[in-house]
Parts: sequence; C-alpha cells; structure tokens
Amino acid sequence: MSYICPYCNSDDTYLHIKLRDEFLTKEEFEIHGCKYCDLLFTMPRPAPNEIGKYYNSEEYISHNDRQKGLVPWVYNQVKKLNVRNKYKVATKELKKPRILDFGCGIGDFLHYAQRKGCEIAGCDVNENARKIASEKLNIPIVTPEEMFENNTEPFDVITMWHVIEHIDDMKNIAKKLHTLIKPNGRLVVAAPNYKSYDAKYYKHLWAAYDVPRHLNHFCKQSIESVLSNFFQYEKNLPMKWDAYYISMLSEKYAGNKNSFIDGLHTGWKSNRDAKKTGFYSSLIYLFHEYDFEAI
Repeated sequence: MSYICPYCNSDDTYLHIKLRDEFLTKEEFEIHGCKYCDLLFTMPRPAPNEIGKYYNSEEYISHNDRQKGLVPWVYNQVKKLNVRNKYKVATKELKKPRILDFGCGIGDFLHYAQRKGCEIAGCDVNENARKIASEKLNIPIVTPEEMFENNTEPFDVITMWHVIEHIDDMKNIAKKLHTLIKPNGRLVVAAPNYKSYDAKYYKHLWAAYDVPRHLNHFCKQSIESVLSNFFQYEKNLPMKWDAYYISMLSEKYAGNKNSFIDGLHTGWKSNRDAKKTGFYSSLIYLFHEYDFEAI
C-alpha cells in the first residue's frame, strides 16, 4: 500500500522498512519514504488523542530523570556532556540571548542556559515533563499552544532538541515558530539521521526509529525540505555521543546481553564512518530566520 507524504503531499512514496514498537507496546508499524522530499514517515500515524499512550511509561527517559539502571545512567552522563555543547552551539557569538526551548522535556538545557544568565522560556506537550521542568526552573512551562497564543516578545534563539521527529503537522509548526523568532534569529534543530551507519547496521531494530513516537525520520535533505520555506539553512554539526547511546539501546532491543560493550563498539564504528560521509547518528542543523513572504 502506498501513502501520501504528510509533508509535501507527493504520492511518489515507497515502503522503507517494517518494524515494531520495541520500547513499549510491541505493535507493528511501517516506515515509508517520499522520493520527492526525502522524508521518511511512520504509518499508521496514531491519532492525536491516542499518541499519549505510547509515552505512558516511567522508562521514557526524556520525561523522567529519576530512572535507575545502566542505560538510564549512560543516557544521563551523555546528557550532561551534550547540554554544554548544545549551549555553545545555540548561543555562539550571542551574549545572553532570549531562548525558547520548544519541546523542553524536563528542562535540562534551559536550566543550564538559565545558570548562564539567559532569559528562558519553554514548552512541552507532556504534563509530567512540564511539571518537573517548572519546578526545576522556577518558571511556568506551558503547552506549545499556549506559547503560540500568549507569547508577545520574540526570541533570539529557538531550539528543538530531538523534537521535530515527534511533530505531526510540521509545516504548520514551522510557520508558527517563524512568528516567535526575531528577524535573522537562530533556529537550532537536532534529529536522528536515518542515513547513518548505525541506522543501516541495526535496520528495523535501530532505536532512533522509535515508532510510533517518532512520526518523522530525517536526513539533511529532508530537514532542509521541511524548513526551507521559513528558515535559511546554514550548516550541520555532529552529535557524536548519540551514536553510542542509540547503539547500546539497539543492542538491548536485539536481546544482546553484552549491549553495553557491543553498543560502544558499533557507536565508534558509526562515528568513524561518519568522518568520511558526514552521516552521523544524530545531527544538529542551524538555520536563521528570513522573511519568506517577501521572497
């Protein structure tokens, strides 16, 4: 069965891979690809009033920082290293910018930016994550809808750390984000890269597919396709630590008792391969705002 691309509406699509929700429900899904814009998309796509159940687990680490065990420990160690690099990338050549973290989770990035003296704001769809972040930051964390409706002062920087893959109506959200950012402001987007070595190695067990929570799956070309009507692409940067964490989790899904060691090895191979190809397991994409209506 062929599907219409949810972003560009092209009917020139193909079946990319069949897989299941390894994290929680074990339900079966398919990922299809668009030959026009290079987007991969999950099918069937859960209805908005049903998607919440796929996050309904205390083991969903990005919404809970109190998990115990080896994988959560590794995740949190990597998170500490990543947050410093994220801040440097997002604020380079800017002095204490006003930052919106769209999909802020439990607020770790904003907490770091707050300590650096930045004016911050955050939003997230998950009620539990908003509660944890609000307590951590001592500011109200709102839903995306509330942010779009109530914000009156534009931001110097908007960040989306592994968020865009969760968004259903990307064109509408990109247009709304454009209204929240200052002229020539910076948009920073991080997402898994389905063209990476570890994605091809693990295939249907690649943890970063994470269906159906990840509705969309990106490479450089598809990220540009999705955002180019509203933001000007500048460059991308690697997230090298992600290869190790994603590989370890993929090994766990494969039932490997040596998931830690073998995941480290595959992550190293993925980063080594990416030095030649540029296809790192996850990439940070930098964009700046421009007046698309005037073009």
